[in-house]
Amino acid sequence: MSLLVLWDIDHTLVDTRGVGRELWAQAFEEVTSRPMRDQAKIDGSTEPVIFRETAEMHGLRDSRELFERFAQALGAAHVRRAAELHERGHALPGAPSLLAALAASEGVTQTVVTGNIRVAAEVKLAAFGLDPYIDLAIGAFGEDADDRPQLVRTALDRAHVPPTCAVLVGDTPSDVKGGLGGGVRVVGVATGRSSADELRHAGAETVVEDLSDTKQMLKLLTR
Repeated sequence: MSLLVLWDIDHTLVDTRGVGRELWAQAFEEVTSRPMRDQAKIDGSTEPVIFRETAEMHGLRDSRELFERFAQALGAAHVRRAAELHERGHALPGAPSLLAALAASEGVTQTVVTGNIRVAAEVKLAAFGLDPYIDLAIGAFGEDADDRPQLVRTALDRAHVPPTCAVLVGDTPSDVKGGLGGGVRVVGVATGRSSADELRHAGAETVVEDLSDTKQMLKLLTR
């Protein structure tokens, strides 16, 4: 392996068009017996942090046991509604062709660094046909750590790759800071709620508007 590409998922590769929030609310009510009135900030955060802050907003005390029950319920909800996710959501422009082109490039391995729990990540990637290009065994997920830099370090450790041989692609300042905190190069993509300027200010080496220009992205990622 000469290059490891670390992908964020939501708003970098896919858009669930609101299905993700519905599944989250369903799992939250299932394990807490309370309807979710509001949700903590999700952009660039991880599931344990989002759950803890959302629980606090509802006057609930968080615990690892409660989060694990929530994660199990959330994963099951994604599996049950995978077809709906496919129907309502979509892969973002250029994502399928870019992942395919990288997969065909010698020495390139792709995985994910995501705040999603692993089952949700698997379902989202499979729903839009992106899973054949991703090595999930070396990825890092919401269950692995609360903070993004540790997720990056976890993926590097699992892949046995030094930070100098990796690049992270994400759509939020938290993704950028996580990549930099893990010592890897970062390419920002302004397909989420964060602007290109916000991603540059966070420290992204390069920022693109989307992934639609496959040749340009190959040059940026494999340089």
